[in-house]
Amino acid sequence: MAAKKTKGKSARAKGPDATIGVIGGSGLYSMSGLGNTREISVKTPFGPPSDRIVLGTLEGRQVAFLARHGRGHRILPTELNFRANIYAMKLLGVERIISVSAVGSLQENLRPGEFLVPDQFFDSTKGRKSTFFGEGLVAHVTFDKPTCPQLSGVLADACVSAAVPVHRKGTYINMEGPQFSTLAEAHFHRAMKFDVIGMTNATEAKLAREAEICYSTIAMITDYDCWHPEHESVTGAQIIATLHQNSSNAQSVLREAIKAMPAERKCQCGAALAHALITDLKLVPAKTKKNLAAIIAKYQS
Repeated sequence: MAAKKTKGKSARAKGPDATIGVIGGSGLYSMSGLGNTREISVKTPFGPPSDRIVLGTLEGRQVAFLARHGRGHRILPTELNFRANIYAMKLLGVERIISVSAVGSLQENLRPGEFLVPDQFFDSTKGRKSTFFGEGLVAHVTFDKPTCPQLSGVLADACVSAAVPVHRKGTYINMEGPQFSTLAEAHFHRAMKFDVIGMTNATEAKLAREAEICYSTIAMITDYDCWHPEHESVTGAQIIATLHQNSSNAQSVLREAIKAMPAERKCQCGAALAHALITDLKLVPAKTKKNLAAIIAKYQS
């Protein structure tokens, strides 16, 4: 049954519309198993998110699903409105975001078809808008551990429950794209002992931390980048073919993860701004306060 469409909203009503958010990357443009679905357009101070958000229930939990690149894969990684995507989730009441993303492998033991739950990011992007702050309000969040350990553990365990080969930690390098790596870049990334490569997640993780939302990634390995002697080049067709093969695995892992998700967050993500806001809020321009109300309201007293 198609999801019902509802009018847009700029702020959430009493109680959260969803507590778990799923951002689906290349190959995952919808989420199977959602019941009582409806689509909603969310207005944010940063513009529209990538697509209408689908709200529904899965395993008794309220879930919000967003196709990162838009349905039909219309938006380049460099064109994504990351701030709008994360802020829209915040407005809906989301406390945890599960990112499902396609990645290339930089190590022999990380094979196409396997999943990895990274615990580190290395950001090599250029000039992306990766903070909500500025315009009169300075904040510096702690980011040495960029993913939520509790959520990451749930995702890795869900892979095991779904019988999907999983690696419980590793470093995801976030390249700019949209081109794939040169051979020289691939060899450099391997020399730096990075594990997988993608084009989106570090930016999302930074913004999720600022929004005090737990964030973790199910990284679906699609290829060996271009460094492997038996895989000398990477094509979009190869990646999509592998993604299609893995789509049922991803759906199974999501179901297991949501079913096992603890009700209580036992991490520090929900208090990331407690010691990060540097500017006296009395001095912050009214427009900035309004734009960031969903994030900073609890710190205004």
